[in-house]
Amino acid sequence: MVFELDTKKTPLSDISRAVEAARNNIEKRINLFGVSEASVVVLKNNNIYKIAVDMPGQKSPQAAIDLIGRVAQLEFGEYAVQTIKQGTQSAQIPYFTKTKLTGKYLQKAQLVFDQQTGKPQISLVFNTEGSKLFGVLTKKNINKPLGIILDNQVITAPVVQQEIKTGQAVITGTFTVEEGNKIVSALNAGSLPVPVKLIEQRTIEATLGQSNIQKSILAGALGLFFVAVFMVVLYGKEGIVALISLTIYTILSIALYKLLGVVLTLSGIAGFILSIGMAVDANILIYERIKEEKLKQKTQQRAIVVGYFSALSAIKAANTNTLLVCFVLFNPFNLSFLPLFGMVRGFALTLALGVVLSLFTGVFVTKNILWKLYRISAL
Repeated sequence: MVFELDTKKTPLSDISRAVEAARNNIEKRINLFGVSEASVVVLKNNNIYKIAVDMPGQKSPQAAIDLIGRVAQLEFGEYAVQTIKQGTQSAQIPYFTKTKLTGKYLQKAQLVFDQQTGKPQISLVFNTEGSKLFGVLTKKNINKPLGIILDNQVITAPVVQQEIKTGQAVITGTFTVEEGNKIVSALNAGSLPVPVKLIEQRTIEATLGQSNIQKSILAGALGLFFVAVFMVVLYGKEGIVALISLTIYTILSIALYKLLGVVLTLSGIAGFILSIGMAVDANILIYERIKEEKLKQKTQQRAIVVGYFSALSAIKAANTNTLLVCFVLFNPFNLSFLPLFGMVRGFALTLALGVVLSLFTGVFVTKNILWKLYRISAL
């Protein structure tokens, strides 16, 4: 998709900054965690600015177009009534007057669920200045409805029960989980500084890329097969336990990728296979320590317990270092000298997920199966 930016009303000195902000906001909207592997590039021809967006695996182009072009302007309105007279009759029409509190002061939006009804809601957290404005607004409008306006439409108008000093609000409505996620994504990304217009859209079927992905999946499957054979031949029953934990790890990883919308391009598949190797590594550390304890003439149960816990320190140290690297690559504080978006951030997220899941399956699942298998009841 190619979008043209309307910079006619933007001062010449601010155009460059506005274009960069628009590009960053568009990427946040479609690829906040870097897992969709989308490409967002600024194109310039004379004084005309365009943004080209490539989204692999996107099955609903129109949904992406709507999300990118959305204004997502959040405002709060005070309740007011206008009296209209017509002859001898009069009618009162309620409306909301806009206030100083807008999405500009929004620190974070996230999708939550009502604990009683289970319906999706949008939780809003304002920054320090926004919290003060929200406190004044709620104090002034106790027992009155407060209009929450998104893109000039009143989404909900809850009645203010008391002054709210925490700077937190909740948007309720009839939206679905999918619609709520889109609103949250648009709010977190902020409003686009300049209007955008779609001028070109193309859908390209995968040919060479699809062939490469199939070959990569085949290579990954063969790699998994040989790892499984190696573990079973070398460790016997313990190898089968490792295979079970590895299978659980794979299922959980794929489920998480599905929930987060991770697009398995070549780099995504490579990261997944790498994380599988890390998951096997925890089992190898445990079994090698158990073998060492058996050589010390200890009973099998005692060797398993001592070997398991002596391996934990090495496993924790290795995975802690990896998680620290993931933290730096993901750059949650948006430091300018580190990667902000794209495949680096997506790789960091998938790798961190893999480490956490490998700790769960390689340590917790393996431990419980070994304890049941060798009837170890106490440490």
